Amino acid sequence: MRRRALLAGLSGAALPVGDALSQPAPWVPSRPMRLVVPWPPAGTTDIVARMLAPQLAEALGQPVVVENRAGAAGLIGTEAIVRAEPDGHAFGFIISTHVANAHLVRQHPFHPVRDVTPLVWVVNVSNILVVPSASPIRTVREFAEHGRRSARPTTFASSGTGTSTHFSGEMFRLGTGIPMQHVPYRGGGPALTDLIAGNVDAMFGNATSTLPHVRAGRLRPLAVTAGRRTAHLPEVPTVAETVLPGFEIAEWYGLIGPRGMPEAAVRRLNAEVNRIVTQPAMRARLLEQGAEVVGGTPEEFGALIARDLEKIGEVIRAAGITMD
Repeated sequence: MRRRALLAGLSGAALPVGDALSQPAPWVPSRPMRLVVPWPPAGTTDIVARMLAPQLAEALGQPVVVENRAGAAGLIGTEAIVRAEPDGHAFGFIISTHVANAHLVRQHPFHPVRDVTPLVWVVNVSNILVVPSASPIRTVREFAEHGRRSARPTTFASSGTGTSTHFSGEMFRLGTGIPMQHVPYRGGGPALTDLIAGNVDAMFGNATSTLPHVRAGRLRPLAVTAGRRTAHLPEVPTVAETVLPGFEIAEWYGLIGPRGMPEAAVRRLNAEVNRIVTQPAMRARLLEQGAEVVGGTPEEFGALIARDLEKIGEVIRAAGITMD
């Protein structure tokens, strides 16, 4: 009896080993990898990519080369990702303009959902409704009331047509009914410079570029556009808390590959990026850049892309936005 019990125990102990042997080996790249950034060097996307690349290289045992392919509001670089060999050795960043381009660019060269493989939603960067420090406006309600009473439309700057800083303003205008005029710039820097000088009334500025001016006292924050308060400005309410319940928009950053990537490569890249960005030191470094870690599964990121494709399309149609 004792011998049978011992044998049964040994048999049970062996099961986990058998289970482990039956599991497929994790995907391992066989050559250097390309991490495409569809924007110029030194921007937020490029900074985040260069923070990730060395740690990914260490984890995967192959160099990860950051390749900047800027132009056409991110389309050139994103198309390079989409057209790459789908073997897991080429992937890259997209941001929320990815879905806007699909509605705004005539003869868009690929489908923003069907032609990509979502890997991981990396970070969110909220926009911040800011006014010049010399402005008498101190709250979102005051901003809305001033807009209703003003004899002219309230002007809001953006870093360009089709960006999240543009859509934030259009969503606010549509939701409140306040007369507002969009003033697009070629980048966030020139827009913020004109805002600080008082040449425009407000901006829904990207947190990365706006926070330094807020901290220096040149701009006054009224609200954040994300669905919850940001860790950078915990005392500043969301737009949804104040005048527009349900209001939510942020600039998201995530990694995609071409359609048809091996499932093993998708899962390995997803797991490694999640592990890297959730480390306390990396999370703190990203927060310094104005980025808040999200992470999650490929399916969650894919659902976000599809959801925002529809949501931004509704805003574009309602506001009559074109690239002309």
